[in-house]
Amino acid sequence: MQLHLSRFLCLDAASNLGRFEEEARTAALGGADVVVFPEAFLGGYQRPVDPGIARARFAAISADHPRTAFVFGTITEERRNRLTVWQAGRCSAFYDKVHLFRPHGEEAFWEPGDRYVAFAHGPWRIGLLTCNDVRFPEQARALRLQARVDLLLAVAWWPWRRDDAWQALLKARAIENAVYSVGCCVAGSESPEERFAGAGNHVFDPLGRPIASPDDHTYLLERNRLTLPLVDPLETHRAIATVVSPP
Repeated sequence: MQLHLSRFLCLDAASNLGRFEEEARTAALGGADVVVFPEAFLGGYQRPVDPGIARARFAAISADHPRTAFVFGTITEERRNRLTVWQAGRCSAFYDKVHLFRPHGEEAFWEPGDRYVAFAHGPWRIGLLTCNDVRFPEQARALRLQARVDLLLAVAWWPWRRDDAWQALLKARAIENAVYSVGCCVAGSESPEERFAGAGNHVFDPLGRPIASPDDHTYLLERNRLTLPLVDPLETHRAIATVVSPP
C-alpha cells in the first residue's frame, strides 16, 4: 500500500481549503492508495470552518479519484472532533475523538465520541485514532482484537517539544498489537492567534521498526511484514476477570 501523509501547515481557513485540495489531488495522481491529513488541519482550534463546505470539497476530490481512500482529519461537527473517511465520492466512515486532551481544554470545544471505528480499503483494515487516543492502549487493542485491523492510523495536533512521547506511543501500539502504526501530525500553525510547532510524521512496522520515506510524504507498507511478529495477540490474547480484594 502506498501511503501519503501530509505535513500540513495550518494558515487561514480560506488558504487551507485551497492548499489541501491541491495536495490531495497531487498525491492521488502520484499513485497513493491512502491519503491522510492531520487533526484540525483546516482551522486549528481558533479558526472555524463550515463543515458543509469542507464535506463538499472532500466529496468532490474523492469522486474524482475513486481508487484512493482519503482520511480527512478532522473537522468540528455536531460538537465532535470528527475524522472522516472518503471513498469513491462518499463518506464511508467517521470517527469522533473519544479521549479528549484535558490540558488543552478540549472539553470546551467538543464532546467525546462513544465508539471506536475501523474501515477497509482493499485487503487492508485500518483502525482510526485521534491524537491523545494513542495514550490509551485499550483502544488500539480493541481495534486489533474486535475489528482485526492491520494498521492503526492516528491523526494529531501534537507539539514538537513532545515528539519523543509521540514516537514512543506509536511504536508501542505497533509492537503490542503486531500491526503497522502510523502517525500524521500537523506540521505547524501560523496565525497570529494560534502559533504552534507540530511533531513529526512516523510509521512503524509490526516489530516497531521505523519505515523510511524518500520524500517525507510517501511510505510503502508491505503486507508480508504482518507475519513477522513472534507474538500475535489474535492467537494468544486471553480475556480473564479482574478480582479486587476487599480493603
